[in-house]
Amino acid sequence: MAARSPRARVAGSALTTPHFLLLFAAMLVAAAGNTALQSVMPAIGREIGIADLWVAIAYTSSAILWVMLAPYWARMSDRRGRKALTLLGVGGFIVSMILCGIVLIYGLAGVISGTLTFVLFGMARAIYGSLGCATPSATQAYLASKTRRSARVAALSSLSSSFGLGTIVGPALAPLFVLPFIGLPGPLFAFAAIAVVVFVAILLWLPDDKQPRHGHRRGHGAAMSYPSLASPPTGASVVASTAPRGTAKLKWSDPRIRHWIVAGVVSGHAQAAVLTCLGFFVIDRLGLEPRGSEQSISIVMMAGAAATLAAQWGLIPKLRMAPRALILWGASIAAAGTLVTMVAGDLYGLVLGFGIASLGFGFTRPGFTGGASLAVPLAEQGGVAGVITAANGISFVAAPTIGMALYAIDPHWPFAVSAALLLGLVAWGRLRLVAAPHA
Repeated sequence: MAARSPRARVAGSALTTPHFLLLFAAMLVAAAGNTALQSVMPAIGREIGIADLWVAIAYTSSAILWVMLAPYWARMSDRRGRKALTLLGVGGFIVSMILCGIVLIYGLAGVISGTLTFVLFGMARAIYGSLGCATPSATQAYLASKTRRSARVAALSSLSSSFGLGTIVGPALAPLFVLPFIGLPGPLFAFAAIAVVVFVAILLWLPDDKQPRHGHRRGHGAAMSYPSLASPPTGASVVASTAPRGTAKLKWSDPRIRHWIVAGVVSGHAQAAVLTCLGFFVIDRLGLEPRGSEQSISIVMMAGAAATLAAQWGLIPKLRMAPRALILWGASIAAAGTLVTMVAGDLYGLVLGFGIASLGFGFTRPGFTGGASLAVPLAEQGGVAGVITAANGISFVAAPTIGMALYAIDPHWPFAVSAALLLGLVAWGRLRLVAAPHA
């Protein structure tokens, strides 16, 4: 009798398609929930009456913890069960979103003061920053351990694309979950509920790998940048996941990659500052009431996410531009879009301006990633990928707070300063960025 055909499997992998979709869903729900929160936080802050700066501080505290602890969980994914760490990350997301939603409900109802609301909100977000970063490295490690080396890059790239998809899904769905009986915190509970479904599905149907049998392939995970509209995937974590363990760590000051990393950090700070201020700017420029503004904010954010993904998934493969050209053209386009956003007087102008800016940022991030990667030989790809991932995340440590501090002085300043940084990067890059020796 003929053997029954096995279930569909991912190409080059022992992982079935349903199991891959579980890993994909774990990544997607976190990225979507995070960007959905970004789209409603400006309105919540204004509704509660807290200074805009404190909204940025409370929100970005989790990003700092993510940057600090993501490498730790990436190492732990090699030693502990990958399924267990995936559940830890998703569970941290669920607990954090529920606690944040409860705190914001009390704050919006006036039961607790605005200051206390955002202190407690920051503490609840810290749970996500501390534990949520375990999910990317654990899911990558799980997939890598089930996939042949020849197919690993393609499989991990497909998994990492969930973060980019989440940047569109989150803002698109957020306004739908602002329901009359719960108000602005609705998206937090909605994405927490979705994550509960994902958690249970992983718990029940993803095979445990805590004690793999002899002969199973080993695979490891890598830290990924904080999930945000400003940090779509660039491939660095995929390179780190596929690189051999034990390779020497590179320093940021290494002369081969230093200029590329500087370019990434400068453009990343400009993008993070603009993104943090964007929701508040939409409210102020359009003269909106906080409640109801989330729809306009989501439209602008979706335009930016779509433009970024169009650049990285469509234009860059077609144009085949060198890393130096990607940075110079990207920074120029991003500067132009940032200035258009600054002077826009209606929703169309804001969508157009932020879309152009995001298109430019969609060039700069792969530009500095590719330049740094090509600057070192194959044996050091794991080390340079770690530096790239850290550079991507470091933008969220200071830039959001600085951007909102400038916004408090004048709403145009964050955009003007970011555009100036980008134009300065273009001038500096023409002199300092050169073709990589390993290109």
